[in-house]
Amino acid sequence: MSGSSEEAYEEDNANDERESGIVKWFNPNKGFGFITREGGDDIFVHFRSIRGRGHRSLRQGQKVRFRTVEGDKGLQAEDVSPVR
Repeated sequence: MSGSSEEAYEEDNANDERESGIVKWFNPNKGFGFITREGGDDIFVHFRSIRGRGHRSLRQGQKVRFRTVEGDKGLQAEDVSPVR
């Protein structure tokens, strides 16, 4: 087998159609926050939209990848994951 986990990660990112952004702020007690998109607009993010198990949270300034969907109150981030 000739693939490392790093190569697999790079391949996943190459096929990833999500966009990139930076966490503007995230309140873990309330479970939501905002991500600044590469174009400069802010987009809402809820803890349920973060990939992972258990307590899901984001840190201010953290780079993330996400999909944009239309929610009840406008655009929001889905399928959010930190960039390694």
